[in-house]
Parts: sequence; structure tokens; C-alpha cells
Amino acid sequence: MNAAVRATVRRAAFHGLQMYGINHGYNGLMRGDIKEMTLGSVGDIIHRGGTILYTARSEEFKTEAGQELAVEQLRRHGIEGLIVIGGDGSFRGAQSLTKKGFPTIGVPGTIDNDIPCTDFTIGFDTALNTIVEAIDKIRDTATSHERTYIIEVMGRDAGDLALYAGLAAGAETILIPEAATDLDEIVERLHAGHHRGKKHSIIIVAEGVGSAAEYAELITRRTGWETRVTVLGHIQRGGSPTAFDRMLASRLGAAAVDLLLEGKADRMVGVQNNQIVDVDFDEAFSKRHRLDLSVYQLALSLSI
Repeated sequence: MNAAVRATVRRAAFHGLQMYGINHGYNGLMRGDIKEMTLGSVGDIIHRGGTILYTARSEEFKTEAGQELAVEQLRRHGIEGLIVIGGDGSFRGAQSLTKKGFPTIGVPGTIDNDIPCTDFTIGFDTALNTIVEAIDKIRDTATSHERTYIIEVMGRDAGDLALYAGLAAGAETILIPEAATDLDEIVERLHAGHHRGKKHSIIIVAEGVGSAAEYAELITRRTGWETRVTVLGHIQRGGSPTAFDRMLASRLGAAAVDLLLEGKADRMVGVQNNQIVDVDFDEAFSKRHRLDLSVYQLALSLSI
């Protein structure tokens, strides 16, 4: 997200605009935690993970009173347009401000990659590479000790992280919400590998499917083999962003500024077929994120 913040501030400065940063999301907005941002404010941040503006959830902002307070703060500071970096909840908050007459543009940022109307979201590629690196290291231990490892990754209700990581790291089985895989099939795959001399296996479980611990217990019962569980957890959310994420965030952040200058609002920017696009929030809310299941079929065919 820092790369996106940097891009918005510098694109605005390029056009002679004054920019402000809001700390702690909508919570900070309602409380006036707003500061002017200059070129120096975003220097040396493109390589840093997280966000220098911090983030926070806000139940109060979901209320009419909270939204009115937010608009009051924006007008008090002379702000004429708002760029919101985040996911579905952040975008719905942005739309509520637009409906109150305040122009907003959304920039998709979430490691889950579960926002419709964009091929990729900011943070997904960085989290993906972190997962692949972890799997590579775990495989060394799995090989040495001849065990089956079940690795749980994030993604909420989307299987993108699990699928892409599983394919990239050569996992034998990938469990995602978008494709049904029963226990019999998993066990059959394990036995088939064992019969041809395979001594270890890597199974990737998306958190939207269930817990790695539960699957490990079931597999041990069915096979009698020793299993090990790794839940990668919040390590997936940190670290220096990849070059792809820095490029994506820079392109989307700059595009958001351009849209406000064109007088547009109530829209999100995204990338489709490597081209920057913008769509209505309503269109994004009406669609569901769809995983490319041809990638899943490819992973199945390569893990025989």
C-alpha cells in the first residue's frame, strides 16, 4: 500500500494539487487525524511493507452519524476528493461518502485477491511469494524426514493464494473453496505417490476450506502416516513488496488521481489484461470474484 500512497501523492504533486493523508482509515477520518503530505512525506517508502498511514476497522463509520462526521472533517480540511485503498468494506464506506456528495475513488488492496473487476489486487503477489518461499523451506524438511506436510494459507473465502502458491511450489494437493476435493481423493493421491516410491507430500489448504489441523488428523486416521501442520498466519501479510506489487500499486494510485481530476467518482480502478480500467462500485459489488479454474486443472495434471 505504501507504493500506492506514494503514487497518489506524487501524481497529485505533478498536477499541482495539495494532498492530505488520513491515519487509521475511517476511524482517523472521523477524528480529524489528517495531515498534509508532500513529496518528502512519501520518500523512501516504496520498498516498505504495510502502510505508513496505518489501518483500522471502524464500526462507528458504518452509522449515519459517523459518515456525517467524516464528511464534516473532509470539508473542514478543504479536501475535495478522497482516494480509498482497501477491500470490499473500504469500498462500501467510500460509496457511502459519494452518496453524501463527496467524490471517492477506490484502489484495490488485499492479499486475498478477492475483489471483482480486477485481475490482481495490491499485496497479493507479495504474499504469494512469501508463501512459496516458506513452502520451499518446508519441503526440505518434508523430504529429509519423509513426512506429509499440510500447510494452511490465508485468502478468506478465495483460493487464489493457495492455488497459485501450490502450483508454483509443486504441491501434490491443493484444497480451495472453488473446487470440491473429498478426502478419498486426497488419500488416493497420497497412496499413488507412495506406491511409486514417493516419501513425502505437500498439501496446501486455503483457510476458506477448513483448518490444516483438521485435515492432518483425518489423513493420519486414514493412512496411519505421520503428518505435520504449518499455519503460515500473518507472516503472509508483511515483508518488502515485490516488483510486481510496486508496479501495480504505482499504476493504480496514479490512475485514481487522474479519475478525480476528470470529475469521476464512485468508481474503483483495477487491472484487466494488464490494462488499467475503472468500473462503478455498484458493478464491482454486483459481481463475484472468480478464480480461473483452468489453473487448478493444470495443477492437478502436474501433480500426478
